[in-house]
Amino acid sequence: MTRSNEPSRATQGSPPARSLGIAAVDPVPFCREGLSSIVQRTPGLHWAGHAGNPHAALQLAEQVHPDVILLDSGLDPHGHLTKLLVTGDPSLLVVLLVRDAHRTAAFLQTAQLAGAHAALPRTSEARRLVEAIRRVHLDRRYLDPALAPLTGQQRQGLRPGEPVVATRRPRMPLSRREFQVLQLVAEGLENAAIAKILYLSVETVRTHVKSILRKLSARDRTHAVTIAFRGGILICQPEDVPEGKTPGPAANPPSGMAEHQAR
Repeated sequence: MTRSNEPSRATQGSPPARSLGIAAVDPVPFCREGLSSIVQRTPGLHWAGHAGNPHAALQLAEQVHPDVILLDSGLDPHGHLTKLLVTGDPSLLVVLLVRDAHRTAAFLQTAQLAGAHAALPRTSEARRLVEAIRRVHLDRRYLDPALAPLTGQQRQGLRPGEPVVATRRPRMPLSRREFQVLQLVAEGLENAAIAKILYLSVETVRTHVKSILRKLSARDRTHAVTIAFRGGILICQPEDVPEGKTPGPAANPPSGMAEHQAR
């Protein structure tokens, strides 16, 4: 997780024309840098930081409190991360950058039910991204016209209570902190290392691990990780393939240690 030196929602007051803090959650460094460049050259916006994986995204939201998070759909195909983000901070606006593989009615409804406020194609031009940020800030909902036909709604909004296909609200059996702990367990970290990263005591981490095992009906840590990947609670780090092509075999489990070591 990398944080900007710019003031965030937590530290700024309410001066006239306060700029919006924008953060990105994307596994690809040059994509994050591109988003940062767009934000920093746009009046009224400032860059609040970035994360490359789900547990770093939750830390970013907790510590920096950006106004808007731009979230790569490849990191949240089932809506679990979106749900944890908006539950942790109801004022946070989540804008999904939708990969071609997720341009479906089912995915958009899952995102809506999880609490996403806006969605636009990940391949959109910079001006479309800026428009989406401004529209979602004003209306708290926005759906790019390129995605609207998928929902059968020509209105530009992700409207709660207007399902387009029969689906169920994403189920996340773990708490926000348990999800972060399990992410780090999946990276092969022991309790002491997890405690250091999440600023928790080792005993607290041990308690979270026990709770994870109970909730997932897992025999041990390895079994819990296996269950979580099979059930979609955890995902493999998405490959950044050219848009329009089908991703290859599953990538390695997410690794966010470089993000933390840089801090």
